[in-house]
Amino acid sequence: KRDVYVITNFEPHHNHQLVTPLESPYLRCNRVVRNSDLAQAVGMRRALVRTCQTYEYMVDQCGGYLNVGFQIKDLYNKLDASRREILLDGDTEAALSYLKAKGAMDPEFFCKFSVDEENRLGNLFWRDSTSLLDYIAYGDVLIFDSTYKTNVYDKPLVLFVGSNNYRSTVMFGCALLQDETFETYKWLLETFMASMKDKKPISILTDGDEAMRKAIDDVFPMSNHRLCSWHVSRNAQNNLKDDELVRNFQACIWEPFALDEFEKKWE
Repeated sequence: KRDVYVITNFEPHHNHQLVTPLESPYLRCNRVVRNSDLAQAVGMRRALVRTCQTYEYMVDQCGGYLNVGFQIKDLYNKLDASRREILLDGDTEAALSYLKAKGAMDPEFFCKFSVDEENRLGNLFWRDSTSLLDYIAYGDVLIFDSTYKTNVYDKPLVLFVGSNNYRSTVMFGCALLQDETFETYKWLLETFMASMKDKKPISILTDGDEAMRKAIDDVFPMSNHRLCSWHVSRNAQNNLKDDELVRNFQACIWEPFALDEFEKKWE
């Protein structure tokens, strides 16, 4: 009733053998590459000293493998993570510089980004003048497609697309997001609206993500939100184990039944 845990039994004996004091430095929880160690390893790498030689030098400095505080694999992993962080930061600067140059050549080009608590790139949205013209002409139906972290930056990629009068796909805008929360999707939709002169779509197609649905209801309360038939069909294939049932279900989606005929098929 007080929402607290109560200890009812204590078993003092371990169900597994404990490590010896000589082995404890090799436990994952006790292996830490400090910033000073990383700085020393980076400096020695710039002096063309191999990482394995750097590790042996650190071992000698500390007086043995038990005192160094980490294994050579931990040092390799830390150096690799540090190098990737530098590369990503460099890619961010290059991307923003490229988009700034595009804006200088295209007066209707639009780009907006946000930063996280560590002042690193969080969300990034952009679209060009062609996307604006296409959206004004064909933006009554908006397809909101999110590709889950299939890029090297581990960020969700969102594409705003539609269809023109030739039934060809047209791009309305692109975004890289820091996560897939309601707050992030709301920021994205509001940014998209600002870039498109506040023209609201009549209908929106999505894959059914819950956070995305809430953001759409908040930003586009008057728009019709529908699920993409391709995602619905794929989910049916993944979850229905009866092939005939899958075929009948897909027929209800794709075939042009009259209303009473559809109701009969659905039942």
